[in-house]
Amino acid sequence: MADSAGIQQGSPAIGAAGLVPAAPGAGGTEGSGAAGGSARIAVKKAQLRSSPRPKKLEKLGVYSSCKAEGACKCNGWKSQNPPPTPPRTDQQSNAVNLQEPCRSCSHTLGDHVTHLENVSEEEMNRLLGIVLDVEYLYTCVHKEEDADTKQVYFSLFKLLRKSILQMGKPMLEASESPPFEKPSIEQGVNNFVQYKFSHLPSKERQTIMELAKMFLNQINYWQLETPSQRRQRVPNDDAVGYKSNYTRWLCYCNVPQFCDSLPRYETTQIFGRTLLRSVFTVMRKQLLEQARQEKDKLPPEKRTLILTHFPKFLSMLEEEVYSHSSPIWSQDFLAAASGGPLYYSTSPVSLDPSICGSVSPARKTASVLEPNTNTVGEKRKPSDPLPHEENKRPRVVGDIPMDLINEVMATITDPAAIPETSLLSAHSARDEAARLEERRGVIEFHVIGNSLNQKPNKRILMWLVGLQNVFSHQLPRMPKEYITRLVFDPKHKTLSLIKDGRVIGGICFRMFPSQGFTEIVFCAVTSNEQVKGYGTHLMNHLKEYHIKHEILNFLTYADEYAIGYFKKQGFSKDIKVPKAKYVGYIKDYEGATLMGCELNPSIPYTEFSVIIKKQKEIIKKLIERKQAQIRKVYPGLSCFKEGVRQIPIESIPGIRETGWKPAGKGKELKDPDQLYSTLKTILQHVKVRGRHTHICMHDISMALSSHQNAWPFMEPVKKTEAPGYYQVIRFPMDLKTMSERLKSRYYTTRKLFMADMQRIFTNCREYNPPESEYYKCANLLEKFFYTKIKEAGLIEK
Repeated sequence: MADSAGIQQGSPAIGAAGLVPAAPGAGGTEGSGAAGGSARIAVKKAQLRSSPRPKKLEKLGVYSSCKAEGACKCNGWKSQNPPPTPPRTDQQSNAVNLQEPCRSCSHTLGDHVTHLENVSEEEMNRLLGIVLDVEYLYTCVHKEEDADTKQVYFSLFKLLRKSILQMGKPMLEASESPPFEKPSIEQGVNNFVQYKFSHLPSKERQTIMELAKMFLNQINYWQLETPSQRRQRVPNDDAVGYKSNYTRWLCYCNVPQFCDSLPRYETTQIFGRTLLRSVFTVMRKQLLEQARQEKDKLPPEKRTLILTHFPKFLSMLEEEVYSHSSPIWSQDFLAAASGGPLYYSTSPVSLDPSICGSVSPARKTASVLEPNTNTVGEKRKPSDPLPHEENKRPRVVGDIPMDLINEVMATITDPAAIPETSLLSAHSARDEAARLEERRGVIEFHVIGNSLNQKPNKRILMWLVGLQNVFSHQLPRMPKEYITRLVFDPKHKTLSLIKDGRVIGGICFRMFPSQGFTEIVFCAVTSNEQVKGYGTHLMNHLKEYHIKHEILNFLTYADEYAIGYFKKQGFSKDIKVPKAKYVGYIKDYEGATLMGCELNPSIPYTEFSVIIKKQKEIIKKLIERKQAQIRKVYPGLSCFKEGVRQIPIESIPGIRETGWKPAGKGKELKDPDQLYSTLKTILQHVKVRGRHTHICMHDISMALSSHQNAWPFMEPVKKTEAPGYYQVIRFPMDLKTMSERLKSRYYTTRKLFMADMQRIFTNCREYNPPESEYYKCANLLEKFFYTKIKEAGLIEK
């Protein structure tokens, strides 16, 4: 693009005072970039949508065909006396006269807008948004000098113009729809992180993840050079392929940032290795050059990350991008289980225009220093399904066969097979209505906050004001000045709930990453939107957001009216965070109760009730199948008529077919302290025996003998030492976990204790072949365990 060519490939700058991506057709002068252009469009749209209905009709009439009798061919009303210059939207103009004739066809303005008489305000506002996008693209077409870019702008201009005439939604017509290549750039970079860095400790791996997010964020806002510019720089490159990708990028990624009538996609999610190869070399060079030039502007905590680690990261990634045999671009690449996806998303790749729209450049900081954390649309992906191959070795006694599970799951996942009646409790279904509204686009969730480093974003500022009003109205005992100060404090963020473009609720919080917790300051939903599950869904989104940022504890001071809500969300007065971690960091509130919540990173909270529903449906189906198998009528017992007073339970006809088994004979210790002491002694003997067996097993390889943690039963199995272990073993167990369960008084009966111990031995035999030393160790230790159980009198000798 000629006007934006003055900026070196339009790259987002690294420093705090950096550039932003240029808008289509925008020049390189100050204030003409993305933030300025999109802000102006947003202001115009807001002003136009707030205009009286006659003014809206006049505006739409210019783009509406004549409906007068006689098959008039006029495709837009034209004023008889147009002003010499385009009128300013913010100036008062003369009253609209629907009887004013058209300069082209002489029919009235009313004849051009008769189809809009019964159209709702919402639909009118949508069409007006398209009108302003059409006018903006018209300007871009005339300003643009690059022929390829001009052609794309003109095509989009005609598409939006047609959408207004037909009152439809703009739909790009192309031979292919996104995504255009698999795996995507995002997935490839994610695979690269797993491929090269999965062996690192958690802290170092998190650093790599931050670098990857920075890199992906840069690509999403990188301005591609035009095909003609690229032909001059790389004459022998695939010009046809690049032009195709450039056109797609303009239509699906670049222009929709400013014309929010068009569906917008992230570059990293719809393009793959081909596009990345075409920009990587130049992009890497410019990013590193800017980092060196602006190193003095970088915050101290980011300086080492950007100047030292980022260049190494890019060099390693470059090898994989241009290598012909790199596994990270294979669709069959299996990411190591120790890592996780860089971006989480349960929504389609396309971003809702109402989310990104005209504020998209400010929604994501155009700086490599700040990866995007402003939306909650990025959620955790569910873990990859376990392979369904049945292992030939016997499974744990009592396990339901996988064939049966898969068969039942097939009926559950079929929407037609799920009954209408809900099996959910009031707790598990509380957020169901809110979740459905989110999927339909009725409500949205965004993490927003004020910033001292970025230009104020009008939409975010309006949302912050809306949040301040909601909190002030719903929390009347809290001083308004205090609420305003915290909501607009850059150290605080707020998870906002948006409905119909306005704020109806939110949770204001402050994160303390170094202390391992987040303080929830305000939490409210406007009164006329309560009892709809919004509060629960808000908290679930907040939990997912914090799991993604590896903060697993919440603290909050709840007043007497809020304690019930927080209890339902998993909060309790039993604080898991050590007192030394939060004393002096959070403010005490008189008359309020300190409550805490510990998050489980394995739980997808926003989908939790769905999972519960599926689990209950599975159990119900299994029960029905079992009942169908045992539904047999046996003759009644006649022995009691003959004087028999009692009989063994197992002699009742059909009792064993139901799955009933006689209880193991042995002494069940009813005194909890006595049971704890006995089990602790047995577990200690097993641990000592385990270590002794480990030392005496001379045939175990040297690699295992030289490393205490390699002993298979003492601690959880490490993924790096046993590849695929957790894909085969569904319920892992080890002696360390049993010790922790014993300390927490989990084992209230001997059966629970024996079941966990048996699980250790069964898992070992299931994963390892019979000839392995591990298999033999399990047999030896199992015999020793049952000897000790019998000695303690817990089972009959």
